[in-house]
Amino acid sequence: MRAVLQRVQKGSVTVEGKIIGEIGRGIMVLFGMMESDDKKVIEYMLDKVINMRIFEDEAGKMNLSLLDIKGELLIVPNFTLYGDARKGRRPGYSSGASPQKARDIFEQLVEYAKTLPIQKVATGEFQADMKVEIINDGPVTILLDSEKNF
Repeated sequence: MRAVLQRVQKGSVTVEGKIIGEIGRGIMVLFGMMESDDKKVIEYMLDKVINMRIFEDEAGKMNLSLLDIKGELLIVPNFTLYGDARKGRRPGYSSGASPQKARDIFEQLVEYAKTLPIQKVATGEFQADMKVEIINDGPVTILLDSEKNF
């Protein structure tokens, strides 16, 4: 599983002109899935996201997590995180999960996130044409990979 995590002042996802998910201060995270992703990977990745110390404390140091600030979480599926652009000019997506497997993993990811002590969990829509709006705070953007490739 791969994730692009962004600290935001606010964020929203719109599908067909309707806002389907929105948050205030917190983290917007794009998730891409692999066929081999399982419950252990889901738990690992969400633990990293919600405990990542990227929010400033009273001294201005990034020492606080999403849990510490009682922030909100916006989860957006994004298969293009597994785009391989090393050859040619058109990315290949063969290392990502098949659409049905990715949907199952995404649904498990969202269900698990909703069991965590997070103020609010909002989501995008799997396989939809989404418009994602954020105000990136910092900007702070972190790349995560369950296989620790980066």
